[in-house]
Amino acid sequence: MRFDWRTISGPALTAAIALLAIVLDRHLDAPSPAPLFVCVVAIAGVLFGFASATASAAMAVIGAALFLLHHRAVPGHADLVELGLLAATAAGTAIVTGLMRERLLGSAAAERHDHDAAARLSAALDQVDIGIVLLDAETRAEFINRAFRDYFALPDAKAEDKPPFIALMYHGRDTGAFELPEDELGIFIARRMEMVRTGDATPININLANGEVLRFVCTVLPDGGRMLVYTPVTDLVRHTDAPSRADYYRSLRDPANRRLIRYLRAAE
Repeated sequence: MRFDWRTISGPALTAAIALLAIVLDRHLDAPSPAPLFVCVVAIAGVLFGFASATASAAMAVIGAALFLLHHRAVPGHADLVELGLLAATAAGTAIVTGLMRERLLGSAAAERHDHDAAARLSAALDQVDIGIVLLDAETRAEFINRAFRDYFALPDAKAEDKPPFIALMYHGRDTGAFELPEDELGIFIARRMEMVRTGDATPININLANGEVLRFVCTVLPDGGRMLVYTPVTDLVRHTDAPSRADYYRSLRDPANRRLIRYLRAAE
């Protein structure tokens, strides 16, 4: 057990209170400092841990005994009972507060570990070219990875605002992301909303206006949320396109080469 200033703070404060009570008792009929000792033990347990609380409890019993000896030449039976109650109360307080602090520290450490793991997972998902969106049970986006933001030109500020899925669909409509006639967009959005609402896992292909094709799959999560996956399948879908379209699809390639799976090469 490591003793440092945190460990000795509680016992030191208890000793100081006992000394002050004895000094005041010389001039005044000072009351027993036992209730104050219990408070100090509780504070030591919460702030400094089980070791400090235990040492403070022992010092409280010693201080109370010295006070009784100074207060009365011969302590009576009631004084001994009071001292015993103080010992039991101080010990119980030390155990309870010390264990509570250990439990809280353990919970905080576990929460930090989970947060760090979630941060690492989020960073990893931002490195893949598969768009991933995690929705809660109310279909609000809890996580949107970098690939999805790039595919649909979704600003970071809007993505971090946890928009509902319907807002993401409307954003794609308003930015002209979908390769669909304007009069078909309403039906398209309604069908995607119904798939997400019912948890329909049937894969569908979504054609984007820039020539890319994403395979969309909705997965129901145990907590009632949804995981939406947008896998780029342009090379697989466009391989039957006419060779005359090759120059067009080559022109759609990202000059920065940010994605691993790119556009149609079948015509090449």
